[in-house]
Amino acid sequence: MRRPIRFLALLASATLILACAGTAPTWTYPPTAAGPGAGAPSDAPGEPAVAGPVLDSLVIEAFELGFTPAEIEVPAAGRYAIELRNVGGIEHDITFPGGESAVAAAGASATVEVDVPAEGLAFLCSIPGHAQRGMIGMVKVAGETAGGDDHGGPAPVTQVEADPAAPAPVVHDPKAPARLEGETHEIELVITEEEMTVAPGFVQKVWTFGGTVPGPVIRVKVGDTIRVVLKNPIENELPHSIDFHSSQVAWNDEMRSIAPGEELVYEWTADYAGVWMYHCGTSPTLHHIANGMFGMVIVEPKEGLPPVDHEFALVQSEWYLGAQGEPVDLGKAMAAAPAPDFVVFNGVASQYVDAPLAVETGARVRVFVLDAGPSIDSSFHVVGTIFDTVIKEGVALTRGNAGNWGAQAVDLSPAQGAIVEFTTAEDGLYPIVTHAFNFVGRGALGLVQAGDGDPAN
Repeated sequence: MRRPIRFLALLASATLILACAGTAPTWTYPPTAAGPGAGAPSDAPGEPAVAGPVLDSLVIEAFELGFTPAEIEVPAAGRYAIELRNVGGIEHDITFPGGESAVAAAGASATVEVDVPAEGLAFLCSIPGHAQRGMIGMVKVAGETAGGDDHGGPAPVTQVEADPAAPAPVVHDPKAPARLEGETHEIELVITEEEMTVAPGFVQKVWTFGGTVPGPVIRVKVGDTIRVVLKNPIENELPHSIDFHSSQVAWNDEMRSIAPGEELVYEWTADYAGVWMYHCGTSPTLHHIANGMFGMVIVEPKEGLPPVDHEFALVQSEWYLGAQGEPVDLGKAMAAAPAPDFVVFNGVASQYVDAPLAVETGARVRVFVLDAGPSIDSSFHVVGTIFDTVIKEGVALTRGNAGNWGAQAVDLSPAQGAIVEFTTAEDGLYPIVTHAFNFVGRGALGLVQAGDGDPAN
């Protein structure tokens, strides 16, 4: 078993991620320079604690690179047996602040008993680099909230503290919608200014198209006419606008800003196929995009796309946290070297870790992917797969090409889109990431689950 002191070496960086994810730990026995357990209450120096009865057994799976569930709730404080099942391909452990640890090789399991206090208990994988890449988690007690010295400090580049009473994030449906029928489409988009949980514990006052971040996916074909009725309700506070990258219209015509209580009609023809961005263009445009006003348009070729088994739509974007319940921080978003608090798919940090994209093993999967930015590039990658079809900004890599070329990642700058297709080779979990791995721990992580997710079956 690894020395418990390794927990201290990981503490500074890993707890920054925990704070950013809204699960900053409250240590049962706060680690100090004297080592884990220093300051722990006891009847006499060196006297071992008396273990209580085991209330229940919990199962936590480790994969590359995360735990599922990353947050687990128990009904009451007390002693629990925690079984670590390693479904990944390399060794992992689960380590707690008091030094308790279980180590499991790839495909193996191990169990450790821990005392979970009322304020909860954090855990991580102590193998170097694993916690920093997202292998962190929390055992929470029902009806309790975290308190005390969490040793987490502020989230990166923000003084915003997680709110344990914040509403849970709402999972954004990742399924791509069907193409609209007919050749002329009238679409109503109502702008909202509302609060949204963007990661566990973090609520921002976002601005949206249609009440979601990202806004609704609009899917048409080349040659269609789209008539969007944009409404800015009187109860809103700010002027807003819309800019469809899939359109060809004058900036000072249909992209004009409308005040609260106004509406406009934005009509355009889908002349070119692709995955396109739409966004608010009201000054400062950076603030409106950073605060949630963006979405995806899919324009298929006139003959349509070939059928596949599953289609998903994923939009990568960034959150620069403002105060709880306030809009994002424009000053932070304006930094020449962007340092977002979260980089996410479909608006919420790491939402598809606990709600994976489910497919059948060997099924053909198509993903429409867009980098909405506003400032960070994407290197879109699905671990364990190869893209045999990629259409990026009109340039195509096709399945069955001469030479059998494939792609491992798709590089997208802000406002660029692509279509990728792949299959899964076996039952298991396939992480969705941006291969700019400094952002994976900040929320740019999800899972494709093939079959039951267990390659051993």
